[in-house]
Amino acid sequence: MKSKPYKLLYWLPRILAIIAILFVSMFALDTFESGLSPWKQLMAYMMRLIPSYLLVALLILAWHREVVGGVLFIVVGLAFSPAVFMHNYHLNQSVCTSLGCVGVLTFPFVVIGGLFLVHHFKKKFSKRKYHS
Repeated sequence: MKSKPYKLLYWLPRILAIIAILFVSMFALDTFESGLSPWKQLMAYMMRLIPSYLLVALLILAWHREVVGGVLFIVVGLAFSPAVFMHNYHLNQSVCTSLGCVGVLTFPFVVIGGLFLVHHFKKKFSKRKYHS
């Protein structure tokens, strides 16, 4: 039977990824406040969910291949950080607020990727320890 810390390390990145994807998906809900027709609102909503669809696909990949998924989650988090920072900086001209947005929107994906990698290598080394 696997120990509780091992199970926690298995489930933690998966649950955090689901929560982070749901959080990112919430930003698509603002399409329903505009004065567009229902059909155009639905199309805008579906288009704004494209990043969430890609993140769900990445989560499915990470679920089965932790190293590849972990590295890709880290790359996604780091790659979008400059874009998120610049977009927010142009909106509010505040470095502190822009860094806060980067921390809330992209840093969780870096942490999730790291947790997938930690679990993979912990599992790999524990197997090696028992087979030696």
